[in-house]
Amino acid sequence: MLQADKTTYQSWISSGEIWIWMNAAAVGISIAAVGGLLGLIAARGLAHFWPADIAAITYTRESGTEAFALGEMIESERLALIQYRDATGDTTEFPEGIEEVDRWLIKTGNRRVDPPDFQWIYNHRISSISYPEAVAVFERMEWGNAYGELHSVLENTEVVASGSEVWPELESRLERVEAIRDEIGDIEQGEFNAINYDLEQIRLERRKLELDDAVAAAPRSEREADLTAEEVLLNRRYHTAESTLRTLIEQRSRDAIEIELSTGQILNINLAQLVRAWRPNQMSVVDKLVLYGSSVWLFLSEDPREANTEGGIFPAIFGTVMMVLLMSLLVTPLGVIAAVYLREYAKQGPFVQLIRIAVNNLAGVPSIVYGVFGLGFFVYFVGGNLDQLFFQASLPAPTFGTPGLLWASLTLALLTVPVVVVSTEEGLTRIPRAIREGSLALGATKAETLFKVVLPIASPSILTGVILAVARAAGEVAPLMLVGVVKLAPTLPMDGNFPYMHLERKFMHLGFHIFDVGFQSPNVEAARPIVYATALLLVLIIIALNLSAILLRTRLENRYRGVES
Repeated sequence: MLQADKTTYQSWISSGEIWIWMNAAAVGISIAAVGGLLGLIAARGLAHFWPADIAAITYTRESGTEAFALGEMIESERLALIQYRDATGDTTEFPEGIEEVDRWLIKTGNRRVDPPDFQWIYNHRISSISYPEAVAVFERMEWGNAYGELHSVLENTEVVASGSEVWPELESRLERVEAIRDEIGDIEQGEFNAINYDLEQIRLERRKLELDDAVAAAPRSEREADLTAEEVLLNRRYHTAESTLRTLIEQRSRDAIEIELSTGQILNINLAQLVRAWRPNQMSVVDKLVLYGSSVWLFLSEDPREANTEGGIFPAIFGTVMMVLLMSLLVTPLGVIAAVYLREYAKQGPFVQLIRIAVNNLAGVPSIVYGVFGLGFFVYFVGGNLDQLFFQASLPAPTFGTPGLLWASLTLALLTVPVVVVSTEEGLTRIPRAIREGSLALGATKAETLFKVVLPIASPSILTGVILAVARAAGEVAPLMLVGVVKLAPTLPMDGNFPYMHLERKFMHLGFHIFDVGFQSPNVEAARPIVYATALLLVLIIIALNLSAILLRTRLENRYRGVES
């Protein structure tokens, strides 16, 4: 019996079925790990936007005096008693058997008048916790949130509402201020941007006339007169827009509010600095869900504030997607052409094999090396020469001789081209020789066979390479720090000024945004949930880009199914 069981076990081992089960277990563990990681990131990131209730906490300080805190209870943790004593120096005797101490991280806000805006409070020091309904959260353009009770609404320093009428009055005036803020943004980002762009073009045109010795004196003077007339009109437009802007700023700044802080101090906040206000302790679940959706939308659609720890990340989203799309347009033809040459045209031998080894080795080069190469070759050499040839009027200020979107996309295209080359060559290898010979036998040329038969059949493999390239390029940060990414870009690479797409401009990137907020922020506690939310968004964008390519690849595979067999 034992011998039979041993024989059965040995046959099961030799059949290789154990390796199938081990591989399945490894895949299952990997999926669980990835799912758990994404779940953690999603929970930490999305929880940041939920309008939590505001707690009023009475506690005792280490000195023994009573204190009062008002804010959101963010998280709790447990410390060993020895850790607690090392951190606080407290020598209080605890009851027998107590070896751990709990504490809460409280976001108290009001950073400008009572920093810091986060503090730890130990549970055993808390005497009472309540949730007063009158407490409100005031989200500001600067200095983070303020927590307190709305006392009155002011217009030109005069009280216009208090008591039960104060909150409806605040909401109506906030809507008015928001409308004025939108008008100001339209003027600053629209009219002023267009006027400054046109004035810069006039300056460059004059500089070109100075550098161009071939232009006769008479045509030059006529052109100078035209430029002067255009400049006068633009200056008039500028002064008109400036007058309108000044009026809007005065209208926006007339209203203010007074709130009472936890210390009893009255804080005056101009509505021009106020983004939103809400009273979470009075809100229902439905109201909180509506506010939650609004907070997520603002995060996706607005510009960052407060050293990127407040506001939104729209410029980083736009820059990431734009860079990945441009990189894909550059790397696909480059990788496909290289693979077609190696597989279809090059004479197979030691030299071609050496090229394949080199291409495979390029995939293992550290990404920062590509960044240094991109800075030296693309930015300084290619961009510098382009400035000398075509943008002399702009010198010494560089146009393409400085890091920008184009050079970042080219650098990442070089970084990911080995993936596309290998994937495309694998697809070309799987196409039976009989298909090529049949096309040639029907009278097609080699080029027609390549473009109308071979490449369409290999297109799923090409898209597989592009998918892998997108997944890697979207998460790269190190090379981008050298060739175009900045902490805060003043303008997007795309606007309403010709040529509309400005590839020479610097841009923001979600990966660099995560690095900057996570490691360079002066307010670590405020930055932490932004890091999680941005990381989740970056993963979702990569998944969305990959799914688009996968769907296209699936359609092509269904179209050419059976051709490669």
